[in-house]
Amino acid sequence: MTVNANKNPHAILVLGAGELGMAMLQSLVQTPGADVAVLLRPSTIHSQDPQKSAHLQQLGDLGVTVVEGDLVEDSVSALAQIFSPFDTVISCTGFIAGSGTQIKITRAVLESGIRRYVPWQFGVDYDLVGRGSGQTVWDEQLDVREMLRAQQATEWVIISTGMFTSYLFDPDFGIVDFPGHTVNALGSWDNAVTLTTPDDIGKLTREILLTEPRLANQVVYTAGESITYGQLADLMDRMLERPVKRVAWSVKKLTSDLAQVPEDLVAKYRVAFAKGRGVSWPMAQTFNAQHNIAVTNVEQWLRQHQPQRVTAGV
Repeated sequence: MTVNANKNPHAILVLGAGELGMAMLQSLVQTPGADVAVLLRPSTIHSQDPQKSAHLQQLGDLGVTVVEGDLVEDSVSALAQIFSPFDTVISCTGFIAGSGTQIKITRAVLESGIRRYVPWQFGVDYDLVGRGSGQTVWDEQLDVREMLRAQQATEWVIISTGMFTSYLFDPDFGIVDFPGHTVNALGSWDNAVTLTTPDDIGKLTREILLTEPRLANQVVYTAGESITYGQLADLMDRMLERPVKRVAWSVKKLTSDLAQVPEDLVAKYRVAFAKGRGVSWPMAQTFNAQHNIAVTNVEQWLRQHQPQRVTAGV
């Protein structure tokens, strides 16, 4: 579809208001002249749940317009009509909506005639990871890239951020075990992982969209830090003021673990990251380093979000 030249060039629609979506909205509303909206499901908008009502009030206080739509239930054409009035659509929905959703959103975007699209690619470098990584939803990300690269009507910007910094310390992921004073390496101690906080992703996305000359039809990299598991263990030694136990989980072990629970998403992520391909990049390659934009590294994040644990050594 041909892009509508009469669109409001400052109209931005964010899909989803979860952790990343809220960070994105809070950043975008600081853009002078921006007309920022968010797509939410009808069940959320009309809910009587006090928590959801408070969330809607927070969006209103930010000056964000709420648009009704359901990425799962609505057809591609219906979504395209919702997207059509906007200049830019930013997908912050992640994989929670289920398999095929990112492809469906992309089809709707291309049908809508919007000028620019930032897909949910806030993660690893899927081109380098390739297919068959062990994490099946990552293959869908490659399908989205192929769809965008096969057309020229809609500009796109893919922002590779690595893992959310918080996920590195998620107890279910199992890399840092605070009670057990243990760091578990995925693959080897020399394997690295790139991390960016959602707040920084929101801030950097805004800067990327505002950059002149305009960034279009390319992958842009960010990082709060790229750190090896060995460096992470050294950091935990310093912050806990005691040596941590170090355990390296080999690809062979993690693949065997996955075979026992083949549908377990965490087990799939562990295998994919343990392979060490496309999950980290040098800081010098990042947009924030090239533009001297301050971001949050791992130690700073720990001091902000886990102060009791690191100061008490637990």
